[in-house]
Amino acid sequence: MRLTRIAAVAVIGALALTGAACGKGTSTAEPTVPPKTFAAGTTMAKLNTAQKITVGTKFDQPLFGQKGLDGKPAGFDVEIAKIIAAEMGIPADKVEFIESKSAVREELIEQGKADIVVATYTINDTRKKRVAFAGPYYVAGQDILVRKDDTSITGPDSFKDGTKKVCSVTGSTPAKTIESYVQDKTKQIVLFGGYAECVAALKSKQVDAVTTDNVILLGFAHDEPTAVKVLAKPFTKEPYGIGVKKDDTAFRDFINDVLTKIYTDGRYEKAWKDTVGDVAPLVPGPDVNRY
Repeated sequence: MRLTRIAAVAVIGALALTGAACGKGTSTAEPTVPPKTFAAGTTMAKLNTAQKITVGTKFDQPLFGQKGLDGKPAGFDVEIAKIIAAEMGIPADKVEFIESKSAVREELIEQGKADIVVATYTINDTRKKRVAFAGPYYVAGQDILVRKDDTSITGPDSFKDGTKKVCSVTGSTPAKTIESYVQDKTKQIVLFGGYAECVAALKSKQVDAVTTDNVILLGFAHDEPTAVKVLAKPFTKEPYGIGVKKDDTAFRDFINDVLTKIYTDGRYEKAWKDTVGDVAPLVPGPDVNRY
């Protein structure tokens, strides 16, 4: 009996030593995001220390940024934001997403309510007066969504006769662009806070079309294929950027470095295929603009 007890103790001791050895360097419980270090005083260091980042994104745009039944947004923009967070050592469950409608994107950045905005955010000179942009990380093109059975609208010139109404979103680039194609913008252009409202107005025949970037419209057409269709005739180029505070050059450079890296390491491709891949082919990530 004594020998049996001694043997048992020996086995337990061996297992304990084995467990201790594993705990030092061979544990299978690897961290989801490896530790990161950044220069003191940078936004990256601040966010890494806080282990939290607040991201402004859309909540009503299928495939790019749409809030699901679980209350969490999903889409390509959401995945890009998570990748940027991971590069700062912040895990996905520490990324807080807040709704960033087109009309308030600059305000969210200026007021510090969002650390970055990833929200189908077209880079243009007017916006650059208030915020800075990393990217672009995708180049879209403005297009038109119509009812499935409508053959009367063939492009933006169809609005020049003054009889048709087109919907877009307050503060958006497409809303401004379409003004040059209508006779009377006060009567023909209908503006809402989000594109889901425009699509609802289209289906109920309050408007004749919706205009914004093609990939956004493709998401709505994907969700309601029997109700609406995209003309698939883009007439502009819309470079999507990631908004940061205007003078935060170090943070903008960091994000540009991240984008450049993921174009070739497979993460950009995976993010696209997991979100937009069913409705639009992947195109190579565009060169970032290090202005």
